Amino acid sequence: MCLVAQQKHEFGRPTPFENSFKEYGKDSTAHAVYLYEKGENYFEVRQNRIWLITKYHAKKKILDKQGFEEAEISIPYYHTEKSREKVSKIRAITHNGKVSSGLNADGVYEVDVSERWSEKRFTFPNVQVGSILEYSYEVQSPFFFNLTGWEFQGNIPKLYTEYNAKIPGNYVYNRSLIGELKLHINEATVEKYCFKVPGYAMEASCEVLKYAMKDVPVFEDDEAFMLSGRNYRSILKFELSEYTRLNGSKDRFTKSWKDVDKEFRSDKDIGGQLRKKNFFEKRVPDKLFFTKDPLAKATRIYEFVQEHYTWNEKFGIFRNNRVKQAFDNKRGNVAEINITLINLLNAAGLKTDLMLLSTRANGLPKRQHPVMSDFNYVVARTEIGGITYLLDATDKNMPFGILPYRCLNYYGRVMNLDGDSYWWDIQPEKKNKRTIRAQMNFDVESGRINGVFDEISMGYESIFKRKKINSMSQAQYLDDVEESVGGGLVIDSYEIKGDLSGDKKVTERFTFGMEDVVQGQNIYFNPFIVRFFPENPFKREERHYPIDFGYLRSYGFMASIKIPDGYKVKDMPSAKNIALPGNSGALRFGCEESSGTINLFFDFKLKATQYNSGAYPIIKQFFGNAVSLQDQTYIVLEKI
Repeated sequence: MCLVAQQKHEFGRPTPFENSFKEYGKDSTAHAVYLYEKGENYFEVRQNRIWLITKYHAKKKILDKQGFEEAEISIPYYHTEKSREKVSKIRAITHNGKVSSGLNADGVYEVDVSERWSEKRFTFPNVQVGSILEYSYEVQSPFFFNLTGWEFQGNIPKLYTEYNAKIPGNYVYNRSLIGELKLHINEATVEKYCFKVPGYAMEASCEVLKYAMKDVPVFEDDEAFMLSGRNYRSILKFELSEYTRLNGSKDRFTKSWKDVDKEFRSDKDIGGQLRKKNFFEKRVPDKLFFTKDPLAKATRIYEFVQEHYTWNEKFGIFRNNRVKQAFDNKRGNVAEINITLINLLNAAGLKTDLMLLSTRANGLPKRQHPVMSDFNYVVARTEIGGITYLLDATDKNMPFGILPYRCLNYYGRVMNLDGDSYWWDIQPEKKNKRTIRAQMNFDVESGRINGVFDEISMGYESIFKRKKINSMSQAQYLDDVEESVGGGLVIDSYEIKGDLSGDKKVTERFTFGMEDVVQGQNIYFNPFIVRFFPENPFKREERHYPIDFGYLRSYGFMASIKIPDGYKVKDMPSAKNIALPGNSGALRFGCEESSGTINLFFDFKLKATQYNSGAYPIIKQFFGNAVSLQDQTYIVLEKI
């Protein structure tokens, strides 16, 4: 066991180790660190009532001035109209060597955060660099579902964090440990006759739990290409499943999907809104239903809903959905828009169901049992000609059959009004590519490169491209392109080639010039007039959660460069060929001269949407190689 755990932690008396601690070697960027943290949950009878008791004790060390924000403490508590949690026994001391400053009782104040949640707040006094901030408190709760677990990982490192619980056998909680970090202590024992209620002869046995971690790193949730931090932050989660009352009766809190399906059909905000196809059928143009081709009919209806509605930027799923009102106002949340789409598709004879899902930022839904709060989004699921289409009409730039990037979160639950619900995997568009094809030649007298390049964006790349183009004027867009490229590139003309574009493809043509390329006797230039990666998106030394790109990605650059008369190649970059393990990605680069022309190609492919944390160093290096090729590839021509 680590040194921190072995030492006795008496409130108000920091240990010699804690007093002498000055920096955290495992994270030189840390501004503060938990020296010690301990939580405890147990049940106790007070005033003839059973309460859930939470006790908490922590010590933080301030390592520099940026760590002063850790002196602000908030203790949340829950309340309803009939009952409320009670926060008491708050103690807080700032230790500065031999001098200690205690928190006055009037330094604690209350803030209402929402209808159900409030917080006790206070600020430690006399905080300095090197201070130890120690505090403890107790929460007495009538709400047994608020035994929710323990957060091992937070926004500052923890030398040692420990959670203890003593749970009587008549309370059953589902438990899950989330995250890749390993427990330092993992103990579970049974203590007989540990819990007794006055007036009842039987004494319950208890499950006694002790979990601990040491040297817990900060959870960084601002790294590129990740799903919600809720999936990966190291947390022990409890969820009340069943409670046996003292008279033997049982309350079950974990429902089955059959229970949920039954409630769903009668729910006025979701199930009830799906049975309004007659309303919509009478209020939309008849031509939507005329075509006999099912796919053409579905596409026409989808595009109608896209154009009819303006999304109000709200998700809206289980409360206050009113599709009739939203339709008349031509404005609605995700649920109202997509429920309209489902009603219209069903009115057209195309069997369509609602699918619940959770967005990438919201976390993955649990598969083991229904937790409806895990879901925050709805889309339509329809099947035409044996092919399944998932549809979301909130985004006017989204082609038929492609979900917005925010929805690419692996799976959802299809709610069938006429049968049982079931899980369905989300399959992103597979052909996502951005390709540059360029031709360049030199005007030696002016010292300028002139050229033309086509940029072809496909799949999700075309969606992001079209959004960008539509979000600004053409002049702003071209200024942005010139600025992102740099190197003195000037765009002379621009067009979108409509005959080579479509709903999943955008083809642009740029003519351009670059000044001051010819200098003295040599021509020295970087042929990457467009760069796919401004920098390596992966900057941290290590990562404890997967890299998730959402969809397969491919980038290609091809250039044909005419060697001017009177010049020859002096220096040219070498070929490179890099493959990721398991054929999960490849980077190929080549450059060669043929008949007075330099032909260059760059091909970067990711053949998986997710890579585990163990692959992080390889992926980081892979992107680093791509960035280096773009930034450091130079061709040198010399005068003959």
